[in-house]
Amino acid sequence: MGCSPRYKVYLVTQHTGKTRFFNKKVKYLLNILLLLLPLVMSGQAASSEPEVWFTVTRVVDGDTFWVDDGSEKGMKIRLIGIDAPELRNTGTRPKGFFGAESTSYLQNLLKGKKVRLEYDVARYDRYRRTLAYAFLEDGTFINAELVRNGYATVMTMPPNVKYAETFNKLASKARKQKKGLWKESPFVK
Repeated sequence: MGCSPRYKVYLVTQHTGKTRFFNKKVKYLLNILLLLLPLVMSGQAASSEPEVWFTVTRVVDGDTFWVDDGSEKGMKIRLIGIDAPELRNTGTRPKGFFGAESTSYLQNLLKGKKVRLEYDVARYDRYRRTLAYAFLEDGTFINAELVRNGYATVMTMPPNVKYAETFNKLASKARKQKKGLWKESPFVK
């Protein structure tokens, strides 16, 4: 007597054998939804995070530059996965062969431009620089461009290894084609 009409319909359909068909359909649809859920959620996560563009204010050397992030000082960016020769002697590393050329190349790429930053696992290095992959508005991948043209070598430092394979392929090709520092390096025969 206390049964709802819905419950009575369920009992009737179960008795007629239609429940089995209904249950298979529901299970099938639920499985599809469960499979699609991660895709839908990842798409929402990616689209809910707005693209932020930063204006480049100064290039320090071939793998480091400053952007205007709205703060008084700005934000210092160290490009992930690559290493360009040093422009000048630092406390820990001497001036490197091809340092001026590498710095000049990055200045030409970034001068007056806006960049979008993409982060990996570790966001800062021990010098408190922001670690990032940088992209121009036209889609140019700065880190890759430096390696592709021989203005930087690959420097993989886990856990930031998202594009390591890409950089290694580009470096190998640049070396074979004797681009940038591979053309003039006294260390390459």
